[in-house]
Amino acid sequence: MGKLLYNSGEFPFDIDDRTLAHLRVVFMNKLRRGEPFMFQVPDPNGIGTRSVWISAGVPVSFQFLGSRAPSIDMRWIDELMTEANSPNGLTCSSEPAYVTAELQAAARLDLSSSRG
Repeated sequence: MGKLLYNSGEFPFDIDDRTLAHLRVVFMNKLRRGEPFMFQVPDPNGIGTRSVWISAGVPVSFQFLGSRAPSIDMRWIDELMTEANSPNGLTCSSEPAYVTAELQAAARLDLSSSRG
């Protein structure tokens, strides 16, 4: 479980490392283009959501706690970029079911090949 630190850590959000890695790519690309956007994330207190404005003028950092860098799924990045470009902005959500299924299938394949 990693952390998204918004406004110099004033607002920390716990986010799964894999999701955080994908969000990092989206944030980096949007900010590089000079495109601020709204980001909705579950409230750390568990009550509703919090919306924050992501722009080059507000410090954002990503803290990963896992020992390995998560793999990046470009289809998911494309979906997140499309959402970030929408009028409602980007919502922090779990990875799509197709990504999870593909990762599980790859893990089963790795496990079966290591046994044989």
